[in-house]
Amino acid sequence: MLEILILSIIQGVTEFLPISSSSHLIIISEYLKFNEQNLSIDVSVHIGSFIAVITYFYKDIINFIYNKELFFKILVSSLPVIIFGIILIETNLIDALRNIKIIGMMTLIFGILLFISDKFKLNKNINNDFTFKTAIIIGLCQILSLIPGVSRSGITITAARLLNFKRFDAAKISFLLSIPTLGAVSVFGVKNIIFSGDLNFSTLNLFSITFSFIFSLITIKYFLNYIKSFSLSLFVIYRVILGIILLTLAYSQY
Repeated sequence: MLEILILSIIQGVTEFLPISSSSHLIIISEYLKFNEQNLSIDVSVHIGSFIAVITYFYKDIINFIYNKELFFKILVSSLPVIIFGIILIETNLIDALRNIKIIGMMTLIFGILLFISDKFKLNKNINNDFTFKTAIIIGLCQILSLIPGVSRSGITITAARLLNFKRFDAAKISFLLSIPTLGAVSVFGVKNIIFSGDLNFSTLNLFSITFSFIFSLITIKYFLNYIKSFSLSLFVIYRVILGIILLTLAYSQY
């Protein structure tokens, strides 16, 4: 149960902060030798995050009925990462990216890029300036998040900031883009479970979804409040320190 709680906290917190959820799940599970991390638990924690983001932004989702243009922009922006993600998983190329060197390097590099993008005072907002061109550019950048350590939230916020969006609006774009992405991850994961023949749904899965939902919802709420008043420097510092530690550990093994 403790492992489930830790994995759910990691997923719930890191999925929406610009620090990479996949890298933290990989690192923690590897170094703490978790026994509970498997396909069904991984799918469960992602389902929890998916339910949390649609719960928090339910008004925006309902508004898609009246604002179909925004819906299609979000969809178009999400398609590249979903398509490339399926390709990487089906070809097993995703496993080649799951190593400490790559995670450390990407954590450091994209942490610095996040710092650069956050130094400007920008004025664009999602209501007036989120065009199809902008959506496509951010969507293409989001493909990089398939590399552990890059961070889906981090790269989308960085891209939006470089495209002159205000900090809060950049974060909101990132959260809205997470809806179809997390939805696709959840559906694809459930499909894999069905085809694997392991259809057991235990209380551990229910706890995983619940805990992940709670911590995801808390993270979304307080992160959006945080960036209204503060910069992203705290996350940059964390990424730089973590990246250096991971690279030191990776290269000290040789």
